[in-house]
Amino acid sequence: MAVCTAGAVDLKDLDAQPLTAKVEQVEADMSAIQKQGYDHFLLKEIMEQPTTLRSTLNGRVIPAENRAQLGGLNLTADELRDIEHVVIIGCGTSYYAGMLASYYLEQLVDGLTVDVEIASELRYRSFNLPKNSVALVLSQSGETADTLACLREVRRRGVKTLGVINAVGSTIAREVDGGVYVHAGPEISVASTKAFTSQVAALTIFGVQLAQAKGTSAQLLNQYIEELAALPDEIEHVLKNQKDSIQQVAEKYATYEHALFLGRDTLYPVAMEGALKLKEISYIQAEGYAGGELKHGPLALVDDRFFEVMLLQNDWLFEKSVSNLAEINARGGHVVAITNSHKQIDAEAVIRIDTKLERLSPIVLNVVQQLFAYYIAAARGNDVDQPRNLAKSVTVE
Repeated sequence: MAVCTAGAVDLKDLDAQPLTAKVEQVEADMSAIQKQGYDHFLLKEIMEQPTTLRSTLNGRVIPAENRAQLGGLNLTADELRDIEHVVIIGCGTSYYAGMLASYYLEQLVDGLTVDVEIASELRYRSFNLPKNSVALVLSQSGETADTLACLREVRRRGVKTLGVINAVGSTIAREVDGGVYVHAGPEISVASTKAFTSQVAALTIFGVQLAQAKGTSAQLLNQYIEELAALPDEIEHVLKNQKDSIQQVAEKYATYEHALFLGRDTLYPVAMEGALKLKEISYIQAEGYAGGELKHGPLALVDDRFFEVMLLQNDWLFEKSVSNLAEINARGGHVVAITNSHKQIDAEAVIRIDTKLERLSPIVLNVVQQLFAYYIAAARGNDVDQPRNLAKSVTVE
């Protein structure tokens, strides 16, 4: 119980006995909760990702020393070396951020087992966490009810928990054994954007730190470190130079009621996140699928009521993804290709980005998707910042 007066807060327990509590001051930047000339908070938050990402990386990624590390993990070098299993826990956008980062952790640390779990499912399962496990708990708000319940259950089983949180002083941030703030600043819009980017970056830094402890080859580590350091500038380049062209493409698809997002490998979780963004702010029914699953069901949906977003990365799976695109074209689909490749692509619309990134280019492609969803929703006249039926922080089941 708190008795609040103009000058003090007097804390007591339910027996009216005095309590002492540590006072923690949370700094507030008032400019961060103003639109600053943007039509919506969502557009502002998309556009400020280069700045917020630099805050996430600041002091943690040091290319000159070929080093990346997170403070606050409360893990010794020996404890890092002993980790054999990582479980990443989250809901919604945080879950998809964990999915994307899991690919990077697997690439960085040979032999590491990585599981990504939806918190609302895991908390009710008879799950097993092997010896030498660590749990990475993701939440923008740090108050997500299902994620908090999972955190408490995992801790009860004696497993070390690390938080990747945006909101300073939140419940999850206080209850984990260690972890980091992503420093993305306040997210006012219900749809999460900059937190996704910063969560993936923070998890990738954790992967590099884990790989360094386990002796992964310097060449691979340096590639990740260099790309992490370059990521804010690469996103900034796309936002500055392609914002208008993305809007022009997006507005052509604002009248559709159905959409299908497809991607392979690291672009599969990006497709899932793209579908989520579109559905929650535009109310277009959208599904995200792994490209290889196209002929296992989703191909039956292709008709004039649908448009398809095909994510194409300039890598070893490019030709397989192009074959998916050809399957859709053969059935009269309406494909929007989002790609970092300069190869010929037979699609109804192509959004082509220039980036020197290879491994982390999916993060840049996701920023394009965010703008694409925003401009469709705005063209439909929706309340972009406060979509119907949704809350920013899901604090009850």
